[in-house]
Amino acid sequence: MSEQELQQGPIHAVHVELEATFAPFGGWEMPVSYAGTVVEHTAVREGVGLFDVSHLGKALVSGPGAAEFVNSALTNDLAKIGPGRAQYTLCCTESGGVVDDLIVYYVSDDELFLVPNAANTGAVVEALVAAAPDGVTVTNQHRDYAVFAVQGPKSSDVLAGLGLPTDIAYMAFVDAEWNGVPVRVCRSGYTGERGFEVLPRWDDAEALFRALVSAVRAADGQVAGLGARDTLRTEMGYPLHGHELSLAISPVQARCGWAVGWKKPRFWGRDALLAEKEAGPVRRLWGIKALDRGVLRQGQTVLKDDATIGETSSGTFSPTRKVGIALALLDTASGVAAGDEVTVDVRGRSLRAEVVAPPFVEDHTK
Repeated sequence: MSEQELQQGPIHAVHVELEATFAPFGGWEMPVSYAGTVVEHTAVREGVGLFDVSHLGKALVSGPGAAEFVNSALTNDLAKIGPGRAQYTLCCTESGGVVDDLIVYYVSDDELFLVPNAANTGAVVEALVAAAPDGVTVTNQHRDYAVFAVQGPKSSDVLAGLGLPTDIAYMAFVDAEWNGVPVRVCRSGYTGERGFEVLPRWDDAEALFRALVSAVRAADGQVAGLGARDTLRTEMGYPLHGHELSLAISPVQARCGWAVGWKKPRFWGRDALLAEKEAGPVRRLWGIKALDRGVLRQGQTVLKDDATIGETSSGTFSPTRKVGIALALLDTASGVAAGDEVTVDVRGRSLRAEVVAPPFVEDHTK
């Protein structure tokens, strides 16, 4: 995709004003960093950071029986939650591959709001439209709402300072107002820290973002970009579609079985996933922590006793642990386990590493 074809979010001009660096991601021109990835990453872990993730998809499923329909399609069990709660789930093919992972906002039995990944929004909407029963409507609202993530130990202070609600349980949301305009606030995020995702209407986004920037800076925080978002989520072992989840990588392989309602009578891919769970996956997601100096990246071969046992799916330098880390899909037949020493082929050089169960850092989301 050429630069001319890349989509831009509702506050692109603000990012230019803030002197962000940009890169293409999921068909969108995204801010990668402002003050620098390590600075922004550290601000989120120790204080507060602000992300514009308006590229994320949005879709509405509405009509009588909307919740029942979505529950019969996506993997997680909506019966575990109710109105005012949000849930991580997956849209799978019948063969068990992952079309996308997404968040479902349970507004009511007749209204569900979905937030899929940017590049996969069309595929998720198309699949739901094709399967929707009479009376249930699926609407692509990709450019109807912006999404801002306020993440870090001081995130509550930032939102409270703007008069936005903060007394919200993890993975719950409330509909509020800011300066007379509607805003949905959810206690969620993609960093492993306490945080919120704030969804104003697309056309109301700029004023709210500028107010959030001021509040975050007053709290000694940082506006953060895609670079910090990736290092933060990798430290937590959170999957990124196209890396740890894909049409060829199932939820069972990616350690996302917790987001599958195994006792539900139906959902897309149920039979294939149950069979894989019963038999055991041929590969499984692990963490890799470098023991030697070197840069871990996606697509590097992992070896144990000189035999190839898998490949890294994501890799970065951990600003928190001060060491190279990666996520890797490793063959279960190899018998690999946490604590094992492996080697990673880094451009022809063997780098010693330890296998660990993610996350690499402590979870502070709740």
